[in-house]
Amino acid sequence: MRFPRVAWPAVLLAVLVVGCVAKQPTAVSKLTLDIRGSDTMVNLGAALAEAFMADNPHVELVVQGGGSGTGIAALLDRNADICQSSRAMKREEWEEARRRGLDVKEIVVGYDSIAVCVHPGNPVSELTLQQLAAIYRGEIRRWSEVGGRDEPIVVLSRDTASGTHAFFKEAVVQEGGARKGAEFGPDVMMLPSTQSIVDETRQNPRAIGYIGLGYLDHTVKALAIGTEGGFVRPSSQATEGYPLSRPLYFYVVGEPEGALRDYLDFVLGPRGQEIVEKSGFLPASR
Repeated sequence: MRFPRVAWPAVLLAVLVVGCVAKQPTAVSKLTLDIRGSDTMVNLGAALAEAFMADNPHVELVVQGGGSGTGIAALLDRNADICQSSRAMKREEWEEARRRGLDVKEIVVGYDSIAVCVHPGNPVSELTLQQLAAIYRGEIRRWSEVGGRDEPIVVLSRDTASGTHAFFKEAVVQEGGARKGAEFGPDVMMLPSTQSIVDETRQNPRAIGYIGLGYLDHTVKALAIGTEGGFVRPSSQATEGYPLSRPLYFYVVGEPEGALRDYLDFVLGPRGQEIVEKSGFLPASR
């Protein structure tokens, strides 16, 4: 088990806006926890780490993104102490953990909604789940087919390392299992980060993409998504009635001890859950 441990040549954490953590030499020895995984959660992880380290200067938290799948692989390879994941571990990942003799624990730390976003100038303000699925399967190709301008739709997705990609594929492209085996259309652009989807959507009036709610800002427009109960917009205040909501997870190996236990208690406690909420997510207690 890699945690807690005395850090090697001691380092100083710098939490970047994008969620990465840089190491620089310092004269102070620290305990180190490596945290990897979801890009949706990387800014949240950075905010939690910064607050925890302010009260625990003997602990260094190193937070990196790269996608939920990347984080799970790092955890199973024992190259991470915590995996942040925006999807549940897959059956084959649990089987691999058992094959390696690893006792992986799953912890829900909050809830997220997936916002489907377009350029603010796009006249389309709502889509049914069926329309959204058809767009991402490549069956609807022009905005005029869903009440917009007669222009081609530029369809954006996260890449396959992303937990958000996996969730969206099952919930939307495969319509919650009703279209098992369905795939993203051949013209869908797979982008390496959630921020790249935001950047492309804010400057491309023809684009549509999906992002974690924590990335939603005034530069893009979130669409209302239609279900049998009507059209509902994503909200950080509630997930009820919105069809694209999901838990956010931490995964660890074994029974947490020492600095790891202290950090998990902090994240699930009142102050940590307040940071979860301020970061645009719902707290685990909701």
